[in-house]
Parts: sequence; C-alpha cells; structure tokens
Amino acid sequence: MVQLTRIYTKGGDKGKTSLGSGQRVMKCSEIIQAIGDVDETNSYIGIVRYHCKNSEIDQALTQIQNDLFDLGADLCMPENQENALRIMASQVDWLENKIDLYNAELSDLKSFVLPGGNEVAAHVYVVRAICRRAERSAVAVQEKGGISPLAVKYLNRLSDLLFVLGRYLNDKGKTDVLWQPGASQK
Repeated sequence: MVQLTRIYTKGGDKGKTSLGSGQRVMKCSEIIQAIGDVDETNSYIGIVRYHCKNSEIDQALTQIQNDLFDLGADLCMPENQENALRIMASQVDWLENKIDLYNAELSDLKSFVLPGGNEVAAHVYVVRAICRRAERSAVAVQEKGGISPLAVKYLNRLSDLLFVLGRYLNDKGKTDVLWQPGASQK
C-alpha cells in the first residue's frame, strides 16, 4: 500500500518526475502524457458518479476507478520490471461483460449517436472522449515498446463501455439523438 506523508517534494520543480522504477523523465514525455490522460479519465468518472443515481452503474464506475489506478501503476513501470502491478485479462473481460449486459437492453443503432441527452449521459460522453485520448496516448507509448498491450486493450474496452453507458442512461437508447448527415445544409 502507498503511504504519503509529504505532498510536495520539490523533485518536479525543474520539469522532471519519477516513474515507478525511479527513472526520471520529463513531465512532457509521452508516458507522462498517457498517465495524465488516464488520471483525467478517472477524475471525470468521479463527476459522472456524482451525477449518476443508478447504484449499479455507480458500483461499476467505482470498480473502473480502481482499475484505472492499476492502469496508472502499469504505465509507470517498465515492461520488464518484475512484480509490477499490471492490468490483467480478467479486468478487460469484466469490461466486456458489462458492455454485453448493458448493450443487451438497448435498441439497435441505425446511425451515429450525437453526444448528449440527459445530464449524466452527457458527462459519460465527455469521459468517453477523454478515455479515447488516453488510449491514443497509450498507443503512442506502446508503439515504442514501452507498455503492456493489455493497457491499451483496457482503455479501448472502457471507451466502448462508456459509449454503451451513455446510451443506457439515455432511457436505454430511446432518447438518443441520432446524427443526421447534412442536417445543417437543409
């Protein structure tokens, strides 16, 4: 378990920070960008939880927040580091099960869905976009061989689940606003 006794260390005052391995990297590095995007995803899920009145979804989002801390730990440790906390296939499987569970209650899609709807669904669509950014950041790091493929897979499934949850929270897809091609040209 992590124990924090001091919040500021002054170690980052010159633009560097430490990875879990102790390696010092620039705060603008791709790995720190990916970690920051995962942190932003997690933080915005906190906003969704604040607005969500569905206890089952709130419980799932709490699990996801914990998993995102695991993902951050995974990202900050080199792949060859033994005994490092890693995203596991079971965490990806859990997301897939949740996607299937909520998607089974939705109407079929016949067009793209415009982000929005009720307040909580609108927040879910924002966090989905943030999660997609986190995934892109993680892919940029993965391209250089720096992180576990399951980290990227987790973010991909999470963004899928968030899309499904946005629809689910919009009266199980009944109040989705569908994209109308060329609508502004009519």
